[in-house]
Amino acid sequence: MATNTRPPGVGVLAALEGAGLIAWHLVATPFVGRKRLHWGTRELEATDPLPGDELVTNPKWSYTLGIDVAAPPDAVWPWIAQIGQRRGGFYSYQTLENLLGCKIRNTTELLPEHQHPEVGEKVYLHPTAPPLRIEIVDPPHALVLFGSPADVAAEQSWGVSTWQFIVRPGSAGKSRLLTRGRSDFSPGWATRLAFGRFPIEPITFVMSRKMLLEIKRLAEPAR
Repeated sequence: MATNTRPPGVGVLAALEGAGLIAWHLVATPFVGRKRLHWGTRELEATDPLPGDELVTNPKWSYTLGIDVAAPPDAVWPWIAQIGQRRGGFYSYQTLENLLGCKIRNTTELLPEHQHPEVGEKVYLHPTAPPLRIEIVDPPHALVLFGSPADVAAEQSWGVSTWQFIVRPGSAGKSRLLTRGRSDFSPGWATRLAFGRFPIEPITFVMSRKMLLEIKRLAEPAR
């Protein structure tokens, strides 16, 4: 059922907004980078153990972002369940992503065929990039994706990362939505570029912040 007819991040202005924010955050990393790693979190949310942390036990860098959603977890979860390229999209800067060939289509509807993610299922970010793998599914509380450049041998020797989505019940029927990323990698410029904090983290922050804001918009009852 459609909740809002405006797809997230579509159009020239949205693309310019996203590109401008990424450029600003790349430059401003020495000044705001540390605060950016826990944007929107409260109290101990940035350091609390979350499902999926065990998949990357000693990350070289990580982030945790959070947002309030004026809707219960059952209303937030369906938008998370269908995340992915070839699925519901990422609710971020669609036009900007598609300029890079991602072929993303952000939906404003709940898609029944993508409401039941399963462990082992592949979630793509880009049609030609290695997919993430669903490792944990606990509706309506947790979806954890695990990424590596290739097979198990590469995971052990090159780099690994997680993308975690956590929905916690809040007061008065509200929710706390958290997303966390954890990355580890072996020495070398190629692995640092693929899994290191810079320039991946500022780009990830801009796209993830937009995603959280749009999930909030889509999940909350229309006013």
